[in-house]
Amino acid sequence: MHEGLILCRFLHFGAVLLLFGVGAFRSLLFARQRLPFEASPAGRRLSRLLVWLAAIALASALVWLMLTAAYLSSDWNGAINPSTVGRVLGNTWFGHVWVIHLLLNALVVILHLRVKPGILLVLNTLLLLTLAPVGHGAMFDGLKGQLLILNQMLHLLGVGTWLGGLLMLAVLLKDVHSVDLGAVLRRFSGIGYGLVAVIIATGLINVRALSGGFWPEPAFAGFGLVLAVKVTMVLGMLALAALNRQLAQADDLPVRRLRLSVLLEGLLGAGALAAVSLLGTLPPMLG
Repeated sequence: MHEGLILCRFLHFGAVLLLFGVGAFRSLLFARQRLPFEASPAGRRLSRLLVWLAAIALASALVWLMLTAAYLSSDWNGAINPSTVGRVLGNTWFGHVWVIHLLLNALVVILHLRVKPGILLVLNTLLLLTLAPVGHGAMFDGLKGQLLILNQMLHLLGVGTWLGGLLMLAVLLKDVHSVDLGAVLRRFSGIGYGLVAVIIATGLINVRALSGGFWPEPAFAGFGLVLAVKVTMVLGMLALAALNRQLAQADDLPVRRLRLSVLLEGLLGAGALAAVSLLGTLPPMLG
């Protein structure tokens, strides 16, 4: 049950983060070149991928709900028992948030091929933000809990923009003739410093609020060990992002090296997301 919840969290967070991040990239960083790109084979492949991501997000959200019902009832039958699932939705904080989250996810699936990207970006942003209240911030009442949820929202927005941008770069690097790739790379690198600052600052606030110190105790066991793995992955991503920025400055873009670097950065991002999925099921070590 525990392993299934970790996998479910990984799939759901990954799909929702990418849906938001790709939408942000297309609408905010890619606006001038979006129409020619979307008419290209790469653009059509990306649109199909986004439909699949929306479906994966909805399916994993439903499974997450079922696993939560089974966990709270200490019985696998609770996952498919309408009464148990109904009690989770109606009588828990998770359930109240998840009703909204599921409705938003269903709208994203239904409307994905029928509305403008700007409307989808709004829906995907709300979908992402409704993940914040079901994290560790829900442990705290009052103003502290509200501020921690707000902090988590900012963290998710930063991470989603970064990971979604990587997916967009990977798609563009497979079809380098559809856009001015150098300009796109430089524009994305230009916001990188702000993204990194937001992610690091909000991450440190989360750790401080949950552990009561700069780092959990014990430092390299349980929550602290998984957090160390996540931080290592993020540092690797930062190093590769710096390399990508350097490569993007070249007059003749080294496309093959950029493809490899973006692929490695994406793999590290997946590793960091896996660590986060595990962290969400572990009790933080409060000081």
